[in-house]
Amino acid sequence: MASMRDIKRRRASIQSTEQITKAMKLVSTVKLQKSKAKAEESAEYFHLMYDTICSILRRSGNIEHKYLKAGDSKKKAVIAITSNRGLAGGYNNNIIRMIMGSEELPAEDTYVYAIGRKGRDGLARKNYEIKADYSEVINEPMYQDAADITAELLDLFTKGEIGEIYLAYTFFKNTVTHIPKLVKLLPVETDMSQDSPDQGNLLMNYEPNEDEVLNAIVPKYMSSLIYGGLLEAVASENGARMTAMDSATNNAEEMIDKLSLQYNRARQGAITQELTEIIAGANAIG
Repeated sequence: MASMRDIKRRRASIQSTEQITKAMKLVSTVKLQKSKAKAEESAEYFHLMYDTICSILRRSGNIEHKYLKAGDSKKKAVIAITSNRGLAGGYNNNIIRMIMGSEELPAEDTYVYAIGRKGRDGLARKNYEIKADYSEVINEPMYQDAADITAELLDLFTKGEIGEIYLAYTFFKNTVTHIPKLVKLLPVETDMSQDSPDQGNLLMNYEPNEDEVLNAIVPKYMSSLIYGGLLEAVASENGARMTAMDSATNNAEEMIDKLSLQYNRARQGAITQELTEIIAGANAIG
């Protein structure tokens, strides 16, 4: 059985850890409220942007455009959004496992454009080539960051260095539910069955011409989805960390209660032993 001193030291250590997890939970809660508000405010716009672009393309007929067909290269690019810090449960590993388990993204044919050091390091260990690192972006996402990443990837797509572009991020459903998602950004794919028959028969007219319009709206569509993914990911990260720290705090409290009980039992046993020795000594003298 552990001595009273050992139990006391272990309890003090766990109490110190509990204070840290409590503080991290409070910080994550505050950050979650802010990031959740941003994600919810922006979600409707980004979803509408995606639906609008898809609707336009579904009613455009057989348009030949560089953004609507896969490039000649077999190489694919994936923008992997994770966090720069751990202690967030399975948040980062879920994205890594999703990319690894995707048939569209084999390691030998995939370039990773990492946003978040945890995803970058995890995928690098799995033999994925890290083509670029934008880890600082996740600290305070801005639309311009998404636009810059879009410009770089579109340039590579246009040059034929990559044939497809994907976005891997975590969708924020609620505080405790975060869903990893893999979205194909380019080439833009549409489902004709989503429009009604009447809408499907109406062809879209472009002014001044198809190329100029698509060259203008597709980059905005892509930037919007990336920025929306960043906001969703930040909210998911803080929600996951808050949940993980809450669980860690509860576990610490349970361990402290058990150790306190063990300490009290050991202390009671020590007192009983001392009393027994005193009585035995007194009887011996008498």
